Amino acid sequence: MGRENETSIVDFVLLGLFPGTRHVEFLICTILLVYVVAITGNTILILLLSLEPQLHSPMYFLLSQLSLMDIFLISMTVPKMLTNFFSGTSDISYTGCGIQMYLHSALGGSECILLTLMAYDRYIAICNPLRYVVIMNSEVCLQMAVMSWLGGAFNSLVQTTYTMHFPRCGSRKVHHFFCELQAVLKLSCEDTSTYNKVVFVIGIIFLLTPFGLILTSYIFIFLSVVHLNSSKARNKALATCSSHLMVVFLYFGPTMFIYMIPSSLHTAEQDEGLSVFYTILTPMMNPLIYSLRNREVGEALQKILGKA
Repeated sequence: MGRENETSIVDFVLLGLFPGTRHVEFLICTILLVYVVAITGNTILILLLSLEPQLHSPMYFLLSQLSLMDIFLISMTVPKMLTNFFSGTSDISYTGCGIQMYLHSALGGSECILLTLMAYDRYIAICNPLRYVVIMNSEVCLQMAVMSWLGGAFNSLVQTTYTMHFPRCGSRKVHHFFCELQAVLKLSCEDTSTYNKVVFVIGIIFLLTPFGLILTSYIFIFLSVVHLNSSKARNKALATCSSHLMVVFLYFGPTMFIYMIPSSLHTAEQDEGLSVFYTILTPMMNPLIYSLRNREVGEALQKILGKA
């Protein structure tokens, strides 16, 4: 009973990003700059995809969903980190920790599903172009978006509920800059080895399987692109696909290292550094990758700026 009462009222202490670093002010200013660029870039991309008629296609609709997820994903961690730094505190309530963990995990899972569906969209567009409009109609695109959001939300609900029910005794210091699932799980005073195996299985479902499906899609895409007669069509297909592949590797690489490799083989500092990469840096880089490497997006942006 004592453990249950402690679990229900205890606050957590977030040790922050790379605790003990000498240049914490420079680090925080850099994070703030990245956050502003990420929010601005993704917001502009969403508005651009909504306002420009030539970008009203299934691929760009899914891209707008990715940008929306990126805005929420980076906003789950950075504002709290900045607030703690400027206020001189490091506490986060039990409820706040659970909410942060749930939303971060939900958005992460949703992005995995969405990136897989975006690869499927490219596969249909390049390998079966004559049926693309029929297969990827507006209703299917909406279903894809809903499936991405709900799939991540359901997975996160199960994981967060199970993680937060473990009693914590002793230290309440979370060795991370946000309430990350594995970092909070380490505070439990019960054996969590069985649950760690469950997390590994979930990692296979939400990381390894989607990554395998994406690579399979791109193998078929590459084989189709090689046989295209037009070099212009070939270059356009490769440019579009390379942007998506870049985003896939930037996101899946760090997350697979954290959740698929046993925790005994990597340190908390490594997890924290990789979390910065896919939680903070990737949301900033995604709109830049798609705008700089996608001709249609670049032309639409120049058109809007020209009107302004």
